[in-house]
Amino acid sequence: MYPIRRQLTLFIAEQNETIEQIRIQFNPAQYNLIAAHITLCREDEIEPIEKVIENIKSITKAEPLRLEFDPPERFENGRGVLIPAKKTSNIFSDLRKTILNGLNEHPREHLPHITLIHPRNATCTDMIWQQIQKQDLPTELLFDTISLIEQHNGGRWATIEQFSIITG
Repeated sequence: MYPIRRQLTLFIAEQNETIEQIRIQFNPAQYNLIAAHITLCREDEIEPIEKVIENIKSITKAEPLRLEFDPPERFENGRGVLIPAKKTSNIFSDLRKTILNGLNEHPREHLPHITLIHPRNATCTDMIWQQIQKQDLPTELLFDTISLIEQHNGGRWATIEQFSIITG
């Protein structure tokens, strides 16, 4: 574990009310550490950070990143719950490749997802799972900003810098 961790993330800025309600009710510890998000790149992938920032600043998109989502599913022997992105597009992995260009020519596959219940600090019971399945969760989200975030000694994540991925 790192005393200082940095990651790139896509915070959920729209349609996040239901997601955050689930998180605060069933996983308040994680809710208090970080807002609902999709991890884009983990700490072991983004060094040296100067090259990563240079790559992010080179992104030229005319429209936001659009991700579609499948229904929620349980993981870690049913203890956790996430909303996985559909595997119908390479847009997320292409964004990762652009960001990691010159650092890692073959980045590991990373399925984008929104964690509702993190098994590190909460457990999804069958009763909770039934409640989550009844919720009207987003099936599509748009992202126009990449956030560089930092955590010190397991505390709350803080946004260090934000980068718009929309140009002109």
